[in-house]
Amino acid sequence: MTADQTLATDDWAGEMGRKWLARLDRFESMIGPAGAALMAHAGFKAGDRVVDIGCGGGGTTLEIARRVAPTGSVLGLDISGDLIEAGRGRAQQAGLGNISFENADASVARPAGAPFGRMFSRFGCMFFADPYPAYANLHHMLTPGGRIDLGVWAPARDNGWMASLAGVLGKYIELPAPVPRAPGPFAMDDPDYIRDLLQQAGFSGVTIDSWTGDQLVGGAEASPAQAVDFVLSVLSVGEALAKADPAIRDQGTEELRALFEQFHTPRGIVMPAKVWLVTAYA
Repeated sequence: MTADQTLATDDWAGEMGRKWLARLDRFESMIGPAGAALMAHAGFKAGDRVVDIGCGGGGTTLEIARRVAPTGSVLGLDISGDLIEAGRGRAQQAGLGNISFENADASVARPAGAPFGRMFSRFGCMFFADPYPAYANLHHMLTPGGRIDLGVWAPARDNGWMASLAGVLGKYIELPAPVPRAPGPFAMDDPDYIRDLLQQAGFSGVTIDSWTGDQLVGGAEASPAQAVDFVLSVLSVGEALAKADPAIRDQGTEELRALFEQFHTPRGIVMPAKVWLVTAYA
């Protein structure tokens, strides 16, 4: 069993960023429960100056802006120009004046307004091609004593949603062999690696808490058919099945649909998830 295939930085700057934008509501609501847990864990307060790393379409950035108002501010940073433009539009529509966005690669960026007192990232810090210097750069974005809060996936085997998907897909396509610590969704699944990465970058006081909860596969209120379409059109392992021989594709698609039927509720396809909530200080 393996996690989703590695997504390189260039994918997020281009095709993957556009896929996320096209399904923004589905992506954000799918990871909404985990994101809410991380937001509560971070405990932002009025006056905080925050940088949101890998902010995507700005859903978390907007929420932070509301929490730190009226005297605080937040910068959303993402490598996808398409997603950054979407975030700017959403902030303008919401009438939030304490929010800004910057299109840049967080592994090397020196964003406007740095250093910040707080840093936040919901599943945005697992894709760096060279993570040790990347995290050293994140450290430079924070004031001395500044706090970083990260949400990263625990091992795929502990995430029922991914383990179940891999169990079905592995019957029909050859899944790539897992490469520990390779850039991708599960790159930071090992707490020992997280601690070493942060400490080598200059962070201290590292704590790692676990959160278990719901993953709404395909987004809030998705039907089994919509969840199947999401997996086949967005997740790289799903795309591999979509490109398989028609007979194999049809069999795999039907088994995926049957899997999602088992987890279908009025909220959507609710499957178990596990996330590490990571905190450290610059």
